[in-house]
Amino acid sequence: MVNVCINIANGINADNGPPARLLTAMRGRLRQVAASLQAAVRFRRFSRREARPPDWFVDKSNQDDTAENKESPAPSCWGHKIVVNPSSPTHYKWLMVVSLAVLYNVIFVLGRAVFWELNNTSPPLWWTLDYLCDAIYILDTLIRAHEGYLEQGLLVTDLQKLRSHYFQSKKWRTDVLSLLPTDIFYVWFPPYECDIKVPCPVIIRLNRLFRLPRLWEWFEKTETDTNYPNVFRICKVVLAILVLIHWNACLYFAISFAIGFGSDNWVYNLNGTVNATLMRQYIYSFYWSTLTLTTIGETPVPENDAEYLFVVADFLAGVLIFATIVGNIGSMISNMNIARVDFQNRMDGVKQYMAFRKVGRELEGRVIRWFAYTWAESGALDEERVLGALPDKLKAEIAIKVHLETLQKVRIFKDCEPGLLEALVLKLRLQVFSPGDYICRKGDVGKEMYIVKRGRLQVVADDGKTVLATLGAGSVFGEVSVLDIAGNRTGNRRTANVRSLGYSDLFCLAKEDLLLALADYPEAKNTLIERGCQLLRKDGLLDEDALQRARETQETVTDSIRRLEASVENLQMRLARLMGEFSASQAKIKQRLTRVEHRPERTDEESTSDSLSVPRVRKRLRSFESGRDPENSGESNRHRTM
Repeated sequence: MVNVCINIANGINADNGPPARLLTAMRGRLRQVAASLQAAVRFRRFSRREARPPDWFVDKSNQDDTAENKESPAPSCWGHKIVVNPSSPTHYKWLMVVSLAVLYNVIFVLGRAVFWELNNTSPPLWWTLDYLCDAIYILDTLIRAHEGYLEQGLLVTDLQKLRSHYFQSKKWRTDVLSLLPTDIFYVWFPPYECDIKVPCPVIIRLNRLFRLPRLWEWFEKTETDTNYPNVFRICKVVLAILVLIHWNACLYFAISFAIGFGSDNWVYNLNGTVNATLMRQYIYSFYWSTLTLTTIGETPVPENDAEYLFVVADFLAGVLIFATIVGNIGSMISNMNIARVDFQNRMDGVKQYMAFRKVGRELEGRVIRWFAYTWAESGALDEERVLGALPDKLKAEIAIKVHLETLQKVRIFKDCEPGLLEALVLKLRLQVFSPGDYICRKGDVGKEMYIVKRGRLQVVADDGKTVLATLGAGSVFGEVSVLDIAGNRTGNRRTANVRSLGYSDLFCLAKEDLLLALADYPEAKNTLIERGCQLLRKDGLLDEDALQRARETQETVTDSIRRLEASVENLQMRLARLMGEFSASQAKIKQRLTRVEHRPERTDEESTSDSLSVPRVRKRLRSFESGRDPENSGESNRHRTM
C-alpha cells in the first residue's frame, strides 16, 4: 500500500511541474513510514521465528536416555537370567571350591604321572575325583562368563555385555585350554595300567593346570577379607614352597627312572622291599628335593653330565626362588610386629625424655604403667590414623556402631535428632586416665563433658579423702557446663572433684565441638538448654531472673535480626523493580536504534524540500486567498496605512 502511494506521488510529480517540491516532501514522508512499517514487520517475523533444531550431541544424548528408559526384554541363558556378583559371599565360596579342584590337579596330576604306585592305588577314586574336577571346571566357565563387572560405578547385569567382556579378555583362553578333552588319548593309553613306567598316561591331564589363575584370585580375596592377612600370607608362601618341592621331587624320580634306578649312587635305588614301597619312594624324593632347593645339608654327588646339569639347575632355582621367599617371609614377620615396634619406639622416646628432665621415679613409673595398660587394652591403636583413609560417610557409620549406644546414655541427649547424634559421635575422643588422676577439680572452667566407658571414678571432697559418690561405666558428668546456660550460679565451673580410682577409659566431648554441631540444629539446641535448665533447677543452681533477662535480650536481638532481614528483603525487591525498569527502557532504546538503523538514507534535495516545501505552499495559498478577496485586501491596506 505504501509503495502504491509512492508510485502515485511519482506519477503526479511527473505530470505537474509546479507542485513538485510539495510532492517530493510527501514522497519523503511516505518513505519514512514505509521504512518504519518494514522494520516492524521484520521484528515481528524475528519474534515468531521457529526455534533452531537441537544440537546433535544433545539430541543424541536424549535419544540414548530414551532408549535406556525403554523396557527391553532381558536376555537370558536357557530361559534363566544368570548374573554373578563377584563381591557376594556365594561367589567367594564357589571360588574356594574351584581352588580345591585346581589344587588337586596341581598336586596329583604330576604325582600320579611319576609315582605309578600312587596311580594304581585306587582307580575308581581317581576316576571320580578327575571327572568331578572337570565338572567343576565346566560350571566355573559358565559362571565366569556371567560375572558382573563395574562400569561407571554400577554393576553390569546385561548378559550380552557380560559375555562380550568375557571374550574380550584373556580369561576364556586359559579356560578353554584347561577344558580340552585330552582324556580321549586314554583310548590308546589305558590310565590305570602303569607298572614301573614314567610318565603314566595321566600326564595328558596336565592342561588342567591352566586354571591356576582362579586359585590366585581366591588367594587375593581371602587376603583382603581376612582379619589376619600376615598369617594368611605366610601360609600361602609355605604352600608355594611345598608345591615347588613336590614338583622337584617328581622330576628327581623321573630322571632316576630315565637314567636307571640304582645305576649309581645319585639316582634312587629301587632295589629292596622297603625302597620299592610308595612311601619310601616319595619321602626320599621329597627329602632330596628339600635339601637341594634350600641348599642346606649334603646330597649325593652327581656322577654323569645329566645329573650335574639337573643339580646345577636345581641349585640356581633354589637360590633365586628361596631367596625371594625368605625375604617375603621376613617382611611379613616384620609387618606383624610393626605396631609393637612403633609403640616401643614411642615409649622409649618418652622414657629418654623423662630421664633427661629428671622427672622422678614415681612419675616415670606411672607413665610406664600407663603405656603398659594402653598396649594391653587397645594395642596402642591410633583411631585417627587408622580411620583417616576412609571417607566421612564410612567413618560416621563406624563411629555410630562404636559410640552411639554410649552417647544415648546421656540424659540431655535422649530423644535427640539422629542427625545431631551422628554429628556428635564423630567428635567423641577417648582418653585414658591412670589411678589417682583427677579428671576435673572443683572450680575449674568446664570445657568438656565426660562419659565413662570403662573403669570407676570417685567424687571426693576438697580434702581428697572423703568419697561422696562413685561413678561406673555409663555414668556422665559435666554435661551442663558445656551448654553455657545463662543463669547458672556456678558460672560454668566444676562443682566437684572427680578422681580415677583405677585405670579408666572416658569419652570426651569438647564444648566447641558441641556448639559447632548444634549450630545446624537450633531446635535441638533449645531442647538441650531446656533439659539443662531442669537439671540446674533440680539442684537449685539456676538463677531464674538472670535466665529471663538473657532470654529477653536474646529475643531483642532476634527481633533486630528479623527487622534487618525484612529491610534487606525490601531493598532486594526495590532493586529487582529497578532492574526490571532498566531492562524495559533498554529494550525500548534497542528498538529505537533498530528503527534508526533501518531508515533509508535521503538525498540533500529531499531533505531541503522536506524543510522548505511547506512554508512556500503556505505563502502561495495566502497570495491566492488575497487575490480572490479584494475587499478584504483593501481593508487590510487601509489598516496598514492607518
